[in-house]
Amino acid sequence: MIKGLYTSYTGMINEQNRLDTVANSIANFDTNGFKKEGATSQAFDDVLAFKIKDVTEAGNLPRRMGILNPGVKIGENYVDWSEGSFKETGNTFDVAIAGKGFFNIEFTSKSGQRSVKYTRDGNFTLNANGDLVTPEGDYVLSSAGTHIRLNPLKDATINRAGQIYQDGAMVATIGVTDFQNYDYLEKYGENYYETVDGATTVPSQYQVYSGYLEQSNVSIVDEMVNMISIQRSYEANQKLIQTFDSSLEIAANRLGKL
Repeated sequence: MIKGLYTSYTGMINEQNRLDTVANSIANFDTNGFKKEGATSQAFDDVLAFKIKDVTEAGNLPRRMGILNPGVKIGENYVDWSEGSFKETGNTFDVAIAGKGFFNIEFTSKSGQRSVKYTRDGNFTLNANGDLVTPEGDYVLSSAGTHIRLNPLKDATINRAGQIYQDGAMVATIGVTDFQNYDYLEKYGENYYETVDGATTVPSQYQVYSGYLEQSNVSIVDEMVNMISIQRSYEANQKLIQTFDSSLEIAANRLGKL
């Protein structure tokens, strides 16, 4: 019976993790270029589990060697890298990538450290100096890794190769980088991704569409269905705990009385 309590408890913790993941996707439904996440879980085998201070256990509780672990174990979250639909804006510096790859952004942290981050959000603009930047003021990098500076008083056009022209002359090419394995990318925040050790760049076949923005690949209908399913699973585990609690109360306080 105690094992049943643990099974229900780990089930509720797992459903909470799934709910947090779904809620994050719903919250970023209107975020340009956002890629939704999914959660996985693993079932414990009915054998002795050899685990020493495994903080990935439900509730981050260390487990001693030899304990029998029923229930469910929280797995890893994954990212759905499928392409989102395009929204037409008519703004020349709103650009979207059709295909694989990420825009290269020079990100400056609060401490002043600069590093290259990657994003699918092509909502760019020109600052007072004519530099192509994100809404937060981070510089968009060219294919050569330099800042892109334009004449703000002149019209600009961007072709499908990401090349920017003014007065018929090419000024720069928007930098786009693709990777062999997206498992070596992790979310940094502010709709950026950063690389981890092992990331390898590869050539990418893509087109850049000026005047468009890639929307998130989150489907509100699908996420709401997932949320309802999660809620029902959570409630089922909750009712099981209440049932076990009632049974334990009977066993402890009523059985054996004359």
